[in-house]
Amino acid sequence: MVNPPELPQPAGYAHAVVAASGRTVYLAGQAGLRPDGSLPEGGLVAQFDAACANVATALRAAGGDPGHVVSMQIFVTDATEYRAELSAIGEAWRRHFGRHFPATGLFEVRGLFDPDATVELMAIAVSPVDEDRS
Repeated sequence: MVNPPELPQPAGYAHAVVAASGRTVYLAGQAGLRPDGSLPEGGLVAQFDAACANVATALRAAGGDPGHVVSMQIFVTDATEYRAELSAIGEAWRRHFGRHFPATGLFEVRGLFDPDATVELMAIAVSPVDEDRS
């Protein structure tokens, strides 16, 4: 992580990430959808928690782990609600990514593909090259 002293101290993200060489994994947008296609009840925080779990699951299936995420884009339908729930969102983040904070952007959007979804995550990860998987 690169956090220059000339920029504000980051909380929950890094200003820049320099990835080591490895396999780049591009993760599709992940809403908080369950395997049956339903969304969890509980609003933004529950959906964020489930979306984080989906990113981690997809990344593990591709041979990586959550600590390999170098970039995360967070799309929400209500940025004000996201800021109001920041503490609970941080707890959900740490359940899946620990204290690993990639370069991150938050974007408020009018809607997502699933009209009932309130959050969707897109990530890029770089996992170390595993000679057995190359």
